[in-house]
Amino acid sequence: MRAGPKRRVATAGDATEGVPSDALFTILLMNEQPTRVDLLELDIDLRLADLWREACDVSEWNLDVVAAIMRAAYGKGYCDALTEDSPGALCQEHGYRVPDRRPAPTREA
Repeated sequence: MRAGPKRRVATAGDATEGVPSDALFTILLMNEQPTRVDLLELDIDLRLADLWREACDVSEWNLDVVAAIMRAAYGKGYCDALTEDSPGALCQEHGYRVPDRRPAPTREA
C-alpha cells in the first residue's frame, strides 16, 4: 500500500469528489490508451487534490502565493515518498526506473 490516494478511472456521470474539475475533464477526454505520462500526471493530481482546491480559492496570484504552493507540493511529494510501504512504488507502477539511492555521506575523523 503506497501513500496518497489510489488512482481511479472516472466516467462521464461520475461525480468524483475531491478531484479538480479540470483533472476530471482531462480524464474524460483522454485517449482509450493513456500514456505513462498521462497516468503519472493523474496520480500526482489526485495526491495533490487538497492543494488544487486551495489554489482555486486564491483570488490574487503573486510570486509569494506561487512559491508557497510549490513548496507545499514539494513537501507533500517528499512525505509521500517517505511513507511508501515499498520505496519506488510510484515509479514502478508507472513503468519508470527506480533511481538508485545515493550513498550516505561518510564522516571524516
